[in-house]
Amino acid sequence: MSLTMEDKISTKLTVTKLNPHIGALIGGIDLSQPIDAATAAELKQLWLDHVILVFRGQKLSQSDLLRVTEVFGPVGAISRPKEFRPSGYKDMLDGVMLISNIRENGEPIGALPDGEMMFHHDMIHKNTPHAGTLLYSVEVPSVGGNTLFANGTVAYETLSAELKAKLDGLKARHHYRYGTVQRGDVNKQAVTAFAEAVHPVFRTHDETGRKAIYVNRLMTEEIVGLPKEESDALLAQLFDHAENPAWVYEHVWQPGDLILWDNRNSSHARTDFSPGERRLLLRTTIDSKAVPY
Repeated sequence: MSLTMEDKISTKLTVTKLNPHIGALIGGIDLSQPIDAATAAELKQLWLDHVILVFRGQKLSQSDLLRVTEVFGPVGAISRPKEFRPSGYKDMLDGVMLISNIRENGEPIGALPDGEMMFHHDMIHKNTPHAGTLLYSVEVPSVGGNTLFANGTVAYETLSAELKAKLDGLKARHHYRYGTVQRGDVNKQAVTAFAEAVHPVFRTHDETGRKAIYVNRLMTEEIVGLPKEESDALLAQLFDHAENPAWVYEHVWQPGDLILWDNRNSSHARTDFSPGERRLLLRTTIDSKAVPY
């Protein structure tokens, strides 16, 4: 089932495409209320069809957010080790991560507090990356702090046949230092905590069967088995192609927004914003039991 602009898929839900290639605004649903099985199935299909789903004007508690997450799959564990979690985590339920630049005693209460963040896939630096992420906005700055989402499947399908043939079957190594938002940034707290993993350059989605570019500017270090100069040149081409504005949706946050995105076939980035304005969001992830390759 593929849904087009403003299609009604039930007596409640409406769908409006946000970009020709990625994203749908879902209306007609209050996510603070229980979701019946038929609506849950429709939402799951919409997620696969559109890669990211946006819900506006929601009023969600942490418990609500966890319940909504479970509609799409098991709640993933918080990726950041306990010893590297900011102070705000003491008020979080299991599975809920705090993204915030708000400071107490000079220290951020949440993760990833400040500034522009390069395109990346959540948890690509782990052997079993999470399938999806949900982010719910509580407080947002007046300008900036927008999130950009790129469709990795469209990027793969529009890639040249030459690059597809050259990179098919190859793998890339991904490395991440907790708290960093730019490649090469070694001045953030907790940079000594890191993880890395190796995954295919082109990942096959385990539910749709479609391939997507699965490397990103922030975390991908090298294409395994290639000389550094060649690897760097190929990755630069892939990064630029994957971030083509034609298949990127930029979300300007409002309080009460909830966004769900698919980490298997999309990457995302964040624009800069004033450190003098508060930004507070709650994050959950959808667990993957196994990687299908």
